[in-house]
Amino acid sequence: MPTTTTTPVTTALVTTTAGQVAGTDDGTTATWKGIRYAQAPVGPLRFRAPVPVAAWDGVLDATAFGPAAPQKANPSVPLAPGTVTDEDCLSLNVWRASAAPAAPLPVMVWVHGGAYAFGSSSQPLFDGSTLVSTGEVLLVTVNYRIGALGFLDLSSLSDDQQTFDSNLALRDVILALQWVQENAAAFGGDPDQVTLFGESAGGGLVTALMAVPSAAHLFHRAIAQSSPVSSMYDSARARTVADRVLAELGLDASQVGRLRELPADALVEAGSAVYAQVPAQAPGTLAFAPVVDGDLLPEHPVTVLREGRANPVPLLIGTNKDEAALFTFMKSPLIPITEEAITTMLTDMAEQDPTLELPSREQILATYAGQHARGIGLGIAREIGFRMPTLWAAEGHAAVAPTYLYRFDHSTPMLKALRLGATHATELPYVWGNLHADSKDLTFALGGRGTGREVSRRMVARWRSFATTGAPTGSDDLVLWPPFDPHTRRATMVIDRHDRVVDDLDATVRAGWGEKVLSFS
Repeated sequence: MPTTTTTPVTTALVTTTAGQVAGTDDGTTATWKGIRYAQAPVGPLRFRAPVPVAAWDGVLDATAFGPAAPQKANPSVPLAPGTVTDEDCLSLNVWRASAAPAAPLPVMVWVHGGAYAFGSSSQPLFDGSTLVSTGEVLLVTVNYRIGALGFLDLSSLSDDQQTFDSNLALRDVILALQWVQENAAAFGGDPDQVTLFGESAGGGLVTALMAVPSAAHLFHRAIAQSSPVSSMYDSARARTVADRVLAELGLDASQVGRLRELPADALVEAGSAVYAQVPAQAPGTLAFAPVVDGDLLPEHPVTVLREGRANPVPLLIGTNKDEAALFTFMKSPLIPITEEAITTMLTDMAEQDPTLELPSREQILATYAGQHARGIGLGIAREIGFRMPTLWAAEGHAAVAPTYLYRFDHSTPMLKALRLGATHATELPYVWGNLHADSKDLTFALGGRGTGREVSRRMVARWRSFATTGAPTGSDDLVLWPPFDPHTRRATMVIDRHDRVVDDLDATVRAGWGEKVLSFS
């Protein structure tokens, strides 16, 4: 019988400000999982700003992930088998190469996506082993409240008897970043070199936090992948969503206090119903997203970024070539694809702000000359949802800090056969170096894994380089990525089988959509 050997796993003991935590070290990667950074947001703490975790006695077992936030199952955002969901979900995980660092490591803090209603830091895709394997960075992955429990804004219903806070999920991430400031050094990290990065909803939280004054000292670089930069709304719109959720539960505003008594599952169900209703009735809008509340988030992030007034940290930002194809494939209402939905969206924008100079239908359609109806719909959805807001952010922020713009174009034969291409979220396995994270994933069913590994090698190197130096240079064999400058060449890194820099990649799109920032209030 052949003999097998297993890598011995040792205990990795670290003392945090709240107490000791015991993780694991397999000789390659040291991990600490499920570290609570806030008290359970239940009972009187539901719909309130998070409260820092209380100190504990003894040693906390940090060898398993904490619960994911309550949510409905979603095949496009797969959780790990056996994942437990619970309202007591405010935990984070730390990853580091086993070897003790000679000097404090730059820290990368990940905020997962999932349309503000799905996902978790414990998804297999976000295994941090590859990112930390070279010993150049420390990684922290964060859970935050999602759906109605994280984004329902009841602050307008506060009174003398009860208080509700706005922007709960944003506050969760801020508290996690404060935890990083206080505890990164204990794990070998440098709290003065923190890169906040996220994708989709996570990217939206990143760009929102760049406009939050109280978060300015908590991170020093930012990466926003496919951020819905402009998909945030004012308190009036947030109140209409709150009223919808109350009505779904058979309650009115006078009974808002009962929301603290209901089971979390009831709020998930009501939130899910409203999550589907809002974009179906008002195309281009979301039920749950950060709110421009005049308090934590004083102004719309897309305005702050466009005007060059955001936290002046180096920014790496971009989108995928075929962002909207996934939403069509999943029959999701989140992105308007049909002519009727797009027309309704533009009409609603004009009605909300009569002074807004919307591009004409003919002007927009000229951008997609020669394309069939599906291609036009996907293009318009891609631009209004992701690409144009990303361009507006890059154009403004480049005036105050180094800004690097990309478009991810790489696709596998299988994704091309499915007419998905380089759609939303398909860059994630490459960024994380986890091309095998999901055994059911058909991405490489028709080949392309070898090319994928090379694309991933370059992306991991660039993302790590940005976190360590503020520039996505990577190794000497990579194509030089120049900063974006809206007044000169407007350089964009196109990430594909072979990377290339393209000047003014979006010239045609910009001509069609114009220079005005378009967003809902």
